[in-house]
Amino acid sequence: MAARSRPPAARERLIVALDVPSVEAAQRIVARLGEAVSFYKIGYQLAFAGGLAYAPTLADAGKRVFLDLKLHDIANTVAQGVKNAARLGASFLTVHAYPQTMQAAVDARAGELRILAVTVLTSYNDDDLKAAGYASSVHELAASRAAQARDIGVDGLVCSAEEAAELRAIAGPKLMLVTPGIRPAGSDSGDQKRVMTPRAAIAAGADYLVVGRPILAAGDPKAAAQAIIEEIAQQAAKEK
Repeated sequence: MAARSRPPAARERLIVALDVPSVEAAQRIVARLGEAVSFYKIGYQLAFAGGLAYAPTLADAGKRVFLDLKLHDIANTVAQGVKNAARLGASFLTVHAYPQTMQAAVDARAGELRILAVTVLTSYNDDDLKAAGYASSVHELAASRAAQARDIGVDGLVCSAEEAAELRAIAGPKLMLVTPGIRPAGSDSGDQKRVMTPRAAIAAGADYLVVGRPILAAGDPKAAAQAIIEEIAQQAAKEK
């Protein structure tokens, strides 16, 4: 197996989820975090409150933007959405890991935009998949989707850190692994069911960690972000 490319610096591996109700709230968080954070995620909550228009502002300010929109539709609709996401200056865009959707997104990507395929949501467990009509376990479905994503040529996977080591072996060294459901030790897991600490996630092979509530709800968000970045750096240093 080819060697993995060198991971980015610790500060660049933390993606703060701007899961807030307005652009004004997002601006306040970004201002409080300052230069400590360089990468932000915009999901549905902020996207539907003006967040898509805010994305170019973040990009123009030197921040990287992750549009977590989990596209899944007919191929033409996905392709047009991907093209417009690239025009917004986004670095990452998520699609659900269905073959036609992934293929359409890969074919339409442009510029610096990278396509991430969502394997299984971190709020799902085996019982949730069964209720949704899947016969596979979380691990089986994630593994199958990772192999398809690798063959289609997506740039990375969104997965639980619990599956990171297994999916790294399947996807190979080139695909990025982006892991939500990150909870520092002692944090409330909230509605997440498959969680891991920052240190453990990096040890498992994650390239980027997505963190929302443990930073947004902290009394000092900047200090919370810096503590996670330090945890990333310490674990990364052990692996050199």
